[in-house]
Amino acid sequence: MNLALAPSVTTLSLPVRILAGTAVLILASKITVPFYPVPMTLQTLAVLALGLFAGFGGAVGAMLSYLALGAVGVQVFAQPGAAGLAHILGPTGGYLAGFLVAAALVGALADRGARQNGWATFGAVLAGITSVYLCGVAWLSQLVGVDRAITLGVVPFLYAEALKIAVLLAIAAAYRLRMRRHSA
Repeated sequence: MNLALAPSVTTLSLPVRILAGTAVLILASKITVPFYPVPMTLQTLAVLALGLFAGFGGAVGAMLSYLALGAVGVQVFAQPGAAGLAHILGPTGGYLAGFLVAAALVGALADRGARQNGWATFGAVLAGITSVYLCGVAWLSQLVGVDRAITLGVVPFLYAEALKIAVLLAIAAAYRLRMRRHSA
């Protein structure tokens, strides 16, 4: 059996992937290290993992559900008490938009085989994290200027992001090994 056809998370129904992905995003947002104006959370890890393992539909559906819940006032975001459209349009709005872009990008790449090869997985994850930070800095720079946006919204998170990416790549490698063993 080919690795692409091996049973995986993507064999779960789309509604199940969306519901589970939304729950993962909410939990990941609650694990935070406070920084200003953008807290450090496990959300980037969750978004990238959803793209890789839930595919385009599951990852985008989960992100849209997460954002919709936050927009209507459910306390899903990292900051205590943060909810509603005002929060989505606040300093972290670009990162939230970047999460959606990353979910779509990584999910689409994974659906086209990126989860089957270590280098392709790395490229997909790198593209995803780059899109998060490009969107986040572009938005934040409108509020504080480009230099401060990079200083406040990127630099403090570089080491943590590298660690999260390493963890995700290790999980993806273990997943590929499991799928290969299953298909043998």
